[in-house]
Amino acid sequence: MKAIQTLGLTKQYRRGEPACDHISLTVNQGEIFGLLGPNGAGKSTLVKMLAGLVAPSAGTARVLGFSFKELVPRRQMGYLPELFRYPPWLTAEEVLTFHAGLLRTRIGADDRDQLLARVGLEGRGRERVRAFSKGMQQRLGLAVALVGKPALVLLDEPTSALDPIGRFEVGRLLQDLKREGTTIFLNSHLLSDVEKLCDSVALIDKGRVVYQGSLKDAIYGGVRRYRLQVDQLTAEAARAVQASIPHVVIQWGDGGRAEIGVGLMRPELPGLVAQLVSLGARVYEVEPDHSSLEEWFLSRVGKDTR
Repeated sequence: MKAIQTLGLTKQYRRGEPACDHISLTVNQGEIFGLLGPNGAGKSTLVKMLAGLVAPSAGTARVLGFSFKELVPRRQMGYLPELFRYPPWLTAEEVLTFHAGLLRTRIGADDRDQLLARVGLEGRGRERVRAFSKGMQQRLGLAVALVGKPALVLLDEPTSALDPIGRFEVGRLLQDLKREGTTIFLNSHLLSDVEKLCDSVALIDKGRVVYQGSLKDAIYGGVRRYRLQVDQLTAEAARAVQASIPHVVIQWGDGGRAEIGVGLMRPELPGLVAQLVSLGARVYEVEPDHSSLEEWFLSRVGKDTR
């Protein structure tokens, strides 16, 4: 079963271009799906339509096998909006209890404690929201989204207020949820988080989908850039490598040291390392080039895709 399927989903406000324009997406059950796009591309509007908070102007969608207009999938869905506020006089425990009531489900003290511990708020359940930092409130929002053990969780910028440690912990939590079979729909501007976590992505710009599929396939087309740090590289060895692999860039340092930039299919990488060693070079560092993710994103947005 597909967790989410949309066909021609459109939201037209009174003036201007549609916020979402004939969006057709498929999200597989049990995956982490990333939604990318610049500000104003229609990402949050799409998430709100899937959550049943905004009525579409046209198109259809099915969530967890049900029409998204039905109430049934909403009880199996967790949602963390980009902008949210909880009453400052409530404690974290009371916030969770209140939202469990909205779902018409019971949540016991042990369940509350486990949820808070899972998002890094262990022992803070009786503290009032007014005493929480922005990052702590973001963690509480994640806990709210997990009330009732939903099959699908919609997260709109879930790490925007978190420090690097918090982002790492949330990433680990999302991977744990995936292993448990939960589907995660992640809307984020943090490309590094998307690259680490997501199985597949969609990129939308000006309300339209300009790409959907594997992020690595989109960026690299099966080929990825690598940087290799070597020493004892002779000119003869460098010529041999350049003759066997196209588009190799070698930047020379002192004493036979060099940085090699090359685009390869991942299974080809051990062969290159073995070739360099056989030619007398020593390879002491190999790392993928991450800069192309941002380059790909910038190359695909802001263009007229209509």
